[in-house]
Amino acid sequence: MTYPTLHMMIDGTPVYAGKLRASHAVVNPATGAVIGELPLATPDDLDTALDVAARGFALWRDTAPPARADVLLGAADLLMQRQDHIARIATAEEGKTLPETRMEVEMAAGLFRFYAAECQRVTGRDLPRPAGQRSRVTYEPVGPVAAFSPWNYPIANVGRKLGAPIAAGCSVILKAAEEAPASALAVLQALLDAGLPGAVAQAVFGVPDAVSRHLLASPIIRKVSFTGSTVVGKHLMRLCADDCKRTTMELGGHGPVLIFADADIERALDVMVAAKYRNAGQVCTSPTRFIVEASVFERFRDGFTARAAAIRVGDGKAADTQMGPMANPRRPQAMDRLIGDAVAAGAKLLTGGHRIDGPGFFYATTVLADVPQEAAIMNEEPFGPVALINAYADEAAMIAEANRLPYGLAAYVWTRDTARQKRIARALEAGMVALNGASVGASDAPFGGVKWSGHGHEDGHEGLMACLITKAVHEA
Repeated sequence: MTYPTLHMMIDGTPVYAGKLRASHAVVNPATGAVIGELPLATPDDLDTALDVAARGFALWRDTAPPARADVLLGAADLLMQRQDHIARIATAEEGKTLPETRMEVEMAAGLFRFYAAECQRVTGRDLPRPAGQRSRVTYEPVGPVAAFSPWNYPIANVGRKLGAPIAAGCSVILKAAEEAPASALAVLQALLDAGLPGAVAQAVFGVPDAVSRHLLASPIIRKVSFTGSTVVGKHLMRLCADDCKRTTMELGGHGPVLIFADADIERALDVMVAAKYRNAGQVCTSPTRFIVEASVFERFRDGFTARAAAIRVGDGKAADTQMGPMANPRRPQAMDRLIGDAVAAGAKLLTGGHRIDGPGFFYATTVLADVPQEAAIMNEEPFGPVALINAYADEAAMIAEANRLPYGLAAYVWTRDTARQKRIARALEAGMVALNGASVGASDAPFGGVKWSGHGHEDGHEGLMACLITKAVHEA
């Protein structure tokens, strides 16, 4: 696979670095080698993209839903035809294994197919009125969207950011992650090749704060969709407040996993170890705090540690690799800091806790047990391949720990007791809950959190409605 020449996409035309634009070096995290140079937008580039987005919205809002659906369905087909090529690009620039990146292509295609159907099911409603009068509720596209997607899911998250606005009749300016730009461009190219007008969806790159401030200062942008850290999300919300822009914020998490004594422990271990180390733990919904009922704590701890230590870490393109490198040099540094602090505070390091020698940004699968609550890692999202396993006396203590933090994205519960399942699902302060499993997402299900994990939803009917405004029309 030859890594593609990088560019931005403005008004359907590739924009390359040239002499007037700075560039960003894209690095293969498995080797540390530079594989591409990404052009960064100038203020003039951003102004052009804004003007084009206004024109694209005027065009696309009046395009009938069946025509929008045809583009989304065509793009889904193209993604699947190009699946292996796009997956290899993503593995080269983000690091995760090929099975994971292939699955991401399927996720993006699935979202496009779902929204192709859903956009044709958006109907208003008539309200009962006396004869001769009429009141109707209608839904209209919100306007041009600024969408910011992170590096950890460089294909699927881009599908999220583009699929719903395009289905709703909005135009989009996508600012994808500079660490993984070619994946984003491949998804956008599938839409353009399927017939999407170039003015409807564009891609720019640049210094994140500078790009966000420039785009969000413009009255052209009417909605902002962001996936990323809580700190940055709060910053963007403040910028949006000045112009009352609508926001969808999918922010950080610190996923609690409640393991009760009556659970199928072996099944829980098999499922949750795989989920924990997926994408080297660089997942906003990653299970991290394992809250284990005391009577099965040792069995769960030992089984988890043995499975974690056996995971094969290596280059994501190798057939036998189970976990790839971390995506950038910042992540191993964060792991060293958080794990070192936890051990100094009294946590027991059961496996891992160190970088793996050689090129690239590899980190060993890590398990910590008996982690003091005051350790930074118990309160700060680690976003890496580390599991925290602690024992708790009973259900009340387990719920209290699960809800202790200001985060509330995904939570996991393992118990055979059906009454407890319902009770715990209601008690947990989280936007998504998995019972006896690890899946918290699907194209037809809302994806989002509460508290510091954000607000609003992507995916599902709710993701489409987030790109529409509600209007009441009254006829006398």
